Amino acid sequence: MIPEYKTILHATDLTENSAYALRHAVAIARCHNAQIHLLHVLPDVEPAVLNYVSTVMGEDRLADYELKHKEDIRDEMRVSVHEFAKTELLNCPDALSLIHEVEVHHGSPASQILEEADRIDADMIIIGSHGKGRVSHAFLGSLAKRLLRKSPRPVLVVPLPK
Repeated sequence: MIPEYKTILHATDLTENSAYALRHAVAIARCHNAQIHLLHVLPDVEPAVLNYVSTVMGEDRLADYELKHKEDIRDEMRVSVHEFAKTELLNCPDALSLIHEVEVHHGSPASQILEEADRIDADMIIIGSHGKGRVSHAFLGSLAKRLLRKSPRPVLVVPLPK
């Protein structure tokens, strides 16, 4: 049986690598008449930084501040991700109609991507690889490794063109 890709999850970090991977997601979605779900994951703040800030601000004030602003940040990032997609797909505006939703989550990128893929029952996950110099040819990034190791779904890791 030939697989059908109807729901594609593209995890983006708003970099050039991610933009290139988005174009691949669009190409696959066009071929399969699929929907693309965009996900951006905001990493959690390091515990040492949180401890320092809570010492300076006070734990109660920090907790209140986080609650008040977490949703604002998420909304701003949602707009940024949508604008990112709009800019990257400027030459093919019809491709924007393939984007079904934009999600922004907090936490560990690998686990959030896997959870979102489960939630939407994604047929495929697409991410851009991180070319970090000469070593990039020898090693995949840790996010890509985790996804490839833990995902029951196909994962497409798109490298930047040379």
